[in-house]
Amino acid sequence: MTRVRRRKKGLRDRDTWAALGFLSPWLVGFVIFMAGPMILSLVLSFTNYDGLRETKGVGWQNYQQLLSDPKVAKSLVNTMLFTAMTVPGKMIVALALATLLSRVGRRSAGIFRTLFYLPEVTPKVAVGVLFLLLFNGQVGLVNGFLGLFGIDGPQWSTDPNWVKPGLALMSLWSVGGTVVIYLAALNNVPQDLYEAAELDGVSWWQRFRHITVPMISPALFFTLIILTIDALQSFDEAYAAFYGSSASATYSSDAALFYLVYLFQQAFQFLHMGYASALAWLLFVVIMIITAIQIRVSRKFVYYEGGDR
Repeated sequence: MTRVRRRKKGLRDRDTWAALGFLSPWLVGFVIFMAGPMILSLVLSFTNYDGLRETKGVGWQNYQQLLSDPKVAKSLVNTMLFTAMTVPGKMIVALALATLLSRVGRRSAGIFRTLFYLPEVTPKVAVGVLFLLLFNGQVGLVNGFLGLFGIDGPQWSTDPNWVKPGLALMSLWSVGGTVVIYLAALNNVPQDLYEAAELDGVSWWQRFRHITVPMISPALFFTLIILTIDALQSFDEAYAAFYGSSASATYSSDAALFYLVYLFQQAFQFLHMGYASALAWLLFVVIMIITAIQIRVSRKFVYYEGGDR
């Protein structure tokens, strides 16, 4: 028995080392590119580091400055409003497209799925430049299309009240990844549930509300968290459109001052690396709080096959 136990233990140890060997590239990458920089930024957030002068500890000074800096509050509000407009819009559009794709043939669905996903690989900086072309208040294609119906389109790129809605509309360009997730979830919904509902005379909307949505709620919850985190870290499109070398000379409003844009300015334009590190950790805390609230609320609305919520 002792020999058998030793042999089993040896096999377990061998499997453990094999698993660690396969995981080692990810573990090394995580330590070097994620955990290490995070710890370093936490240390720097308590200093006056700027890459030029001697680094000195400043205690909680950077975090105290966050509370009195009006740009921090402005950028946070801008980011929250943008997130509130972007996340529901992406989820609704992606779910509508996925529902349409689920009703076409497999071959056609594959073609359209690829077409919808292609914008995901488009550089976000290019999307920011495309925003200025499509949403130009004078010659943009969006206002040109609205003009066909007698609608005088707003000044998307210059009116502070329309900058964030315009960026939110532009963000719908990249819903392909979410469409793929929803399409997979829809294809896994048992068809016998729909058949039973049809026999009972249930309408399309009731089937969608009481069968489709509950059955794909885990996918909805997953994308809600991922899209929220992504929106809270928005940077490329807004910076390329409004704070690039050419745009910054003509655009002076803070309507597009997202949180990461302000963090970037502090870190790489003003070289306030210590303060920028404190800004990064504030965003980390905000994301953690919002995610925790979403997880807490989801327990009442997310349905799993086992019947637990």
